[in-house]
Amino acid sequence: MDAVLFDMDGLLVDSEKVWFQVETEVMERLGAEWRPEDQEHLVGGSMTSSVAYMLKVSGADADPAEVAAWMLEGMTHRLADGVEMMPGAAELLAAVRRAGLPTALVTSSVRPIAEACLKGIGRHNFDHVVTGDDVTRTKPDPEPYLTATRLLGVAAARCVALEDSPNGVTAATTAGCRVVAVPSMLPIPSAPGRLVVESLHEIDLEILRTLAAGGL
Repeated sequence: MDAVLFDMDGLLVDSEKVWFQVETEVMERLGAEWRPEDQEHLVGGSMTSSVAYMLKVSGADADPAEVAAWMLEGMTHRLADGVEMMPGAAELLAAVRRAGLPTALVTSSVRPIAEACLKGIGRHNFDHVVTGDDVTRTKPDPEPYLTATRLLGVAAARCVALEDSPNGVTAATTAGCRVVAVPSMLPIPSAPGRLVVESLHEIDLEILRTLAAGGL
């Protein structure tokens, strides 16, 4: 195993509930309501795809750039108060860093939101950060993970990616990574090269290395 790659929203930080609050407020401004099943359509997606879906659902004639600005303002405002780490996330990050393994954060969130979360996660935990602003195609396209492995100078086939959404799992798998999936809002089935668990508390370095070597 040459590197460990981490998703952010729903995997390292419990931010999906914050997203729901902001999306609900934005939809109110658009004159529509927002439901949990609507949010499921956005899990693991980009800001562009999220705004497009919200405008479609609301039927509002609003500028997508303005709606994205509302989303960004709402998220950064709330995240300024800190982020709540997902169970086992801090411990696993610390163990990976103690082992001297290269790491990257690979998120579909735009950079201002990623940077706000990193204040709580710890920027020092990552050698590189790849956000939705750094790629042409976001998850489920493999470009974000291929960008991360290129920056780290490692082969994707020798990396383990940790994800919580089907979009993220698809991106990491297509890039060639082994995957640990911790489903947050949507189910993720087991598959070759993929370990599905309920919490990061179930994951340690030995499990990551075994998965990387094809032993799980």
